[in-house]
Amino acid sequence: MRAVSKIILVVLIAIGVCIILAVVIVSRLEFGGRERVTTDRQPEVVLVEDGGSWPMFRGGQQLLGRASGALPDSMVLVWKFKTDGAVKSSPAIDDGLVFIGSDDGNIYAIDLKTGDRVWAYKTGDAVEATPCVVDGLVFTGSSDTFLYALDEKSGSLKWKYETGAQILGAANWTRSPDGQRTWILVGSYDSKLYCLDSANGRVVWTYETDSYINGSPAVGEGKVIFGGCDAMIHVVSVADGSKVTQIDAGSFIAASAAIFEGQVYVGNYDNVFINADIAAGEIVWRYTDADYPFFSSPAVGDNVIVFGGRDNRLHCIGRDDGKVVWTFRTLGEVDSSPVICGDKVVVGSEDGRLYVIRLSDGSEVWSYEIGRPVTSSPAVAGGMVVVGSDDGYVYAFVAGRSP
Repeated sequence: MRAVSKIILVVLIAIGVCIILAVVIVSRLEFGGRERVTTDRQPEVVLVEDGGSWPMFRGGQQLLGRASGALPDSMVLVWKFKTDGAVKSSPAIDDGLVFIGSDDGNIYAIDLKTGDRVWAYKTGDAVEATPCVVDGLVFTGSSDTFLYALDEKSGSLKWKYETGAQILGAANWTRSPDGQRTWILVGSYDSKLYCLDSANGRVVWTYETDSYINGSPAVGEGKVIFGGCDAMIHVVSVADGSKVTQIDAGSFIAASAAIFEGQVYVGNYDNVFINADIAAGEIVWRYTDADYPFFSSPAVGDNVIVFGGRDNRLHCIGRDDGKVVWTFRTLGEVDSSPVICGDKVVVGSEDGRLYVIRLSDGSEVWSYEIGRPVTSSPAVAGGMVVVGSDDGYVYAFVAGRSP
């Protein structure tokens, strides 16, 4: 009788443990990659706005890293989406969906408001490039050497084009000179810039350099402008891919250049950030107040340029003269490319934090500890900030106050 009582007691304990585990699992529910954020006291959250887009790397064709609206003084995490690899790709946002790549080889579409997976497309290798969304299609390069064109809503493959090496930089786009076609521009580690017809992936023209192309090309004023690992800033005609000019940057360029009002802004591997005049083909000024290379792409404000450095700092300098306005120190390298939104800047760091910095004086407004490096660059749209992390998650934040 005593043995039976012991058996009953063991069974009751086992049932109790199962109930506790079930409660824990439900409170941390995952659905299609999404992980709901639950706390004993729910934060005060500002509802997500309808509309808003960030359809490509740096937000637009000139790669200015500017977002409309304003960032709040405080934000809260509303969802995070799990992938099976580090997320070095940066998000694009269009029509209520987030598009992003992962080192697990997938390109994902995620619901902006809920964090639910809408679709995933598997490529042959890691996807570090940022998706570019144009005319209902998502264009994304992969380390498997292909550029993929996927349907924005279903993720179905429309076409793919094979280059000679991996594609790490984001694609850009432009209209054909007659305005009848959309052309996709992307660089590859085979040292070529490709211009492809968005409808079918056929080559319009190619432009060959002397080394890898790591960053994304900027488009404006009838020109395509990009830096290369051949230490040159290349200026190419959109119409036919012919060389307009080359500007010697002094060292190889891993970041993407931004163009604004006839000027190009980009940092190089020799610790120098450069402003060059496109028409003159000459460097206007150099910023040298750093001891480490620049892999971060700049955000261009009305009067200032903001960019990260491998010296663990975010740099803000005058657009006209390249003089220091302020620097903000983190505890890790800043390869993430900042975004200017109103009077604030948002950027990630390899110290595992996402920061919001005041644009006027470089003071910290808010930060969130993710815990693993954030080399992904944030996207800002629809009242939300979305960013990836090396921990394999995509994080989404909205305005609000933590309890």
